[in-house]
Amino acid sequence: MAYSRREAIKKEFQTKVVEIKRVTRVVAGGKRMRFRALVVAGDRKGKVGIGVKKGTDVAEAIGKATAEAKKNMIEVPIVNDTIPHQIRIKFKAAQIILKPVPRGTGIVAGGPVRAVVDLAGIKNISSKMLGSANKISNVRATYEALKKLKMKPQRENKENA
Repeated sequence: MAYSRREAIKKEFQTKVVEIKRVTRVVAGGKRMRFRALVVAGDRKGKVGIGVKKGTDVAEAIGKATAEAKKNMIEVPIVNDTIPHQIRIKFKAAQIILKPVPRGTGIVAGGPVRAVVDLAGIKNISSKMLGSANKISNVRATYEALKKLKMKPQRENKENA
């Protein structure tokens, strides 16, 4: 029974590997090679998380990053398949602009931003990456922007007053 429960948790979230990079560290005996993975996980219903981890081989790095992404989930407000308002955020050298667009427009975004908003479940959005081309910085900036989104307060009807 525990096995089927674990399978249900795995299928709940979809993951996307944005970047795998070989990184080296110089030690006394020479160079030590490891792999760094950047993974985005989401349920396409308003939850998304990111993870960056290193491992001795690619599979280990992806596994660790996926586990971290599932731990760092945030809830994203979605209104009519888009975001509630425009937001501009700066994270390190990366700047991201996210704009809501009408239904039917689709996702107009570059690779790192597209992965995050797609797995968050946003179907219509326009974005622009400014500054850095670093995938980790752009993914983190998008994540921070989605974290800061607020729902617009509902106006009260004058009939009820």
